[in-house]
Amino acid sequence: MGKKLHILALPLAAAAALTVLATPAQAADGYDRCVEGNYCLFSGLDGTGDIVQIKGSTPDLAALGMADRAKSDWNRTDSRIYLFSEANYGGCAAVTSARGKGNFYIDFRDFFDSVRFNGPGGPSCSPPPGEGFAKQGATDSHG
Repeated sequence: MGKKLHILALPLAAAAALTVLATPAQAADGYDRCVEGNYCLFSGLDGTGDIVQIKGSTPDLAALGMADRAKSDWNRTDSRIYLFSEANYGGCAAVTSARGKGNFYIDFRDFFDSVRFNGPGGPSCSPPPGEGFAKQGATDSHG
């Protein structure tokens, strides 16, 4: 390589290295915003929209701005999560299993007002489409 080209190549290589270092890390999006050990509710489908991350039973989701707003969830805990249609664990209940994730059935979107870790549950909410009424206990919140 000629002396002039060699002199030009060094600053270009240094600038390229700085560009790589200056690139910001990609922020988590969608479901990936939910931190391990939390139960997360999202105001949009597929983990989009606003997020609330919960570490324990929550009698009133209105306090977190998520009452009657959740459309999807991710349970990143080993607990079974009971979702109630009313505050203070009232009304009917649906369940998200440990490590479960997904969009709520359409009838369960913008529906839940309280969350309980590990039960007890309540009377089952209406069954998901295409299924008969639940025998006993809570209906799955999503498929």
